[in-house]
Amino acid sequence: MRTFFRDILITLILAIVIFFLLQVTVQSFIIVERCMEPEFQEGERLLVNKVVYYFHEPERGDVIILHPPFNPEAVYIKRIIALPGDTVEVKEGAVYVNDTELDEPYIKEPPTYTYDQEEIPENEYFVLGDNRNNANDSHKGWTVPRENIIGKAWLSFWPLKEWGLVPRYPLQEQLASSIKHITALLGVD
Repeated sequence: MRTFFRDILITLILAIVIFFLLQVTVQSFIIVERCMEPEFQEGERLLVNKVVYYFHEPERGDVIILHPPFNPEAVYIKRIIALPGDTVEVKEGAVYVNDTELDEPYIKEPPTYTYDQEEIPENEYFVLGDNRNNANDSHKGWTVPRENIIGKAWLSFWPLKEWGLVPRYPLQEQLASSIKHITALLGVD
C-alpha cells in the first residue's frame, strides 16, 4: 500500500513538472487577424517556441509572436524583415534590406505604400505582415524591442489540413544570393 501511494505521488510530481516545463517552453497562439495571409489564416492555431531565442538571436524571415510596443497587452504575429543595424526601405512595391531587394514568395501582394530608408536601432527589429497592405506593422513607424518577442512560430496544428511545421524563408540567404547575382552581373569577384 505504501509503494502505491509513493508511485502516485511520483507520477503526480512528474506530471506537474512536465506541465510547468511545457508552459515555459511552448505556448499556443490563435491567429485573430488577416495580416499574415496567405501563409496563415484567421483562426489557425500555432505552437510557439518560447526558448529558441535563448540559444540564438532572431533571424530575418522568422515568423514571431510579439507584444507591440504601443500595446504590451496585445499579441501580434509578424515576420522579421530587418535586424538591428540593418537599413530597410519600401518603394515601388518592393522591400529593400541593406539596399538589396527581397524576393518574397510568401506575401499576398506587393506593398502599395512607401517607407523611407531607415536604419533599425540597436536591440530593435523591423517586422511586416505578409498581407502587406492590411497589416499594422513596422511600416506604420514602430519597431519591436527584443524583450517584446515572445517566441518563434513553430508548428501549425489547427485546422488539421494546415498541420505541419511553419515554413521558413531565410531572408539572409535571399540577401546573399542577390549580392552574388549583382556582383556576377557586374563582373566583380
